Amino acid sequence: MIYIKTERGQSALHDRSVGLAPRQRSAFILFDGRRSDGEVLKATAGLGVTPADIDQLVTLGLLSPVLPPSGHAADVPAEVSGPSVPARAPVEPGLAAIPATPASPSLDTQAHFLKAWPIATRLTAGLGLRGFRLNLAVEAAGDLAKLKELAPRIKEAVGAEKFHELEVALYL
Repeated sequence: MIYIKTERGQSALHDRSVGLAPRQRSAFILFDGRRSDGEVLKATAGLGVTPADIDQLVTLGLLSPVLPPSGHAADVPAEVSGPSVPARAPVEPGLAAIPATPASPSLDTQAHFLKAWPIATRLTAGLGLRGFRLNLAVEAAGDLAKLKELAPRIKEAVGAEKFHELEVALYL
């Protein structure tokens, strides 16, 4: 199953309002709407993260499953969750779907963000200690608007040539 951080999850990541064990926080950070729970479990196996930890993050409302366009959890291919991850109970489509209402970002905006965020993270992480605070701000950015606010600072820090890739992802 593929998960994405909810609004509550984004704010909990930023202000640390929910008390998570270090291993849970490490796993939580890795959920970006593209990695499956199997991939996250594999990446955090050395920390002792278990499927129960991921279930707790979902129960706390910090993660939400990303459903295919049809909105049915049954349409998720079996290989997405990976062979080492036990099957989870089906999720009600009405509860798991991210509604495209004026109160929440559209799926296009979210997809746009999910395309730009890793690029911004990679660019700022490559700055080393001099870009540490900027990298933290990028990692905490929870939507496209916040990422666009940080764009001028990123451009100044990495230069116009390296910034071009992010510029394309943000504005085109």
